[in-house]
Amino acid sequence: MATILHIETSTTVCSAALSHDGRLCLSRVCAEGMSHASKLPVFIDEMLQYCRSHHLQCDAVAVSAGPGSYTGLRIGVSTAKGICYGLNAKLLAIDTLQLTARAALPEIADENALICPMTDARRMEVYTALYDTKLRKVLDCTAKIIDADAFADLLSTHKIYFCGDGSAKCRSTIAHDNAVFLDGIAPLAENMIAPAEAQYAAHAFEDVAYFEPFYLKEFQATKPKVIDL
Repeated sequence: MATILHIETSTTVCSAALSHDGRLCLSRVCAEGMSHASKLPVFIDEMLQYCRSHHLQCDAVAVSAGPGSYTGLRIGVSTAKGICYGLNAKLLAIDTLQLTARAALPEIADENALICPMTDARRMEVYTALYDTKLRKVLDCTAKIIDADAFADLLSTHKIYFCGDGSAKCRSTIAHDNAVFLDGIAPLAENMIAPAEAQYAAHAFEDVAYFEPFYLKEFQATKPKVIDL
């Protein structure tokens, strides 16, 4: 068992949590859009103060590894690395899509169903994967353009629960009786506790110097708009 700081910044929701021996100590969430650079340091400072006041040593930092927002992931991972260097803590990387699927589990009663977490990419594209209700991967992570035939073969035999910030735009496109869309599901730091504890026990640590988030696709910069005055 360990004291672990958890950081999740892969979407527009910024969150952090602190756990000790597998139990949640503190959790902070900001859903006000991309304010990660200003909110995350405040959350982390509160949690490190909690560690000091309770005489706890931060043993590891768990960070959401992607896929997701390029800028959000950079903020989360660079912050996690800095804390690991400063506190001589271990680094743990948590799959973002599996984390989203884990958040959806309490709303799924059908043990034969599949879970399809979706992270918004652009237009009708999402980062997605498929899991069963034991969180075992059925289809690997991919960048997928959603059309009317998306997941048609699996929907013919399974109920699929779609969730995450990319699923809302797919609701009208994936029209099937077995397609269920869950609202309000986001990857949150407090849901990282179980996988982080398992990885810590297995010594599945990342190299702090060389670890990079899983972007899935290369960052594409856009040209600023020229405004005629």
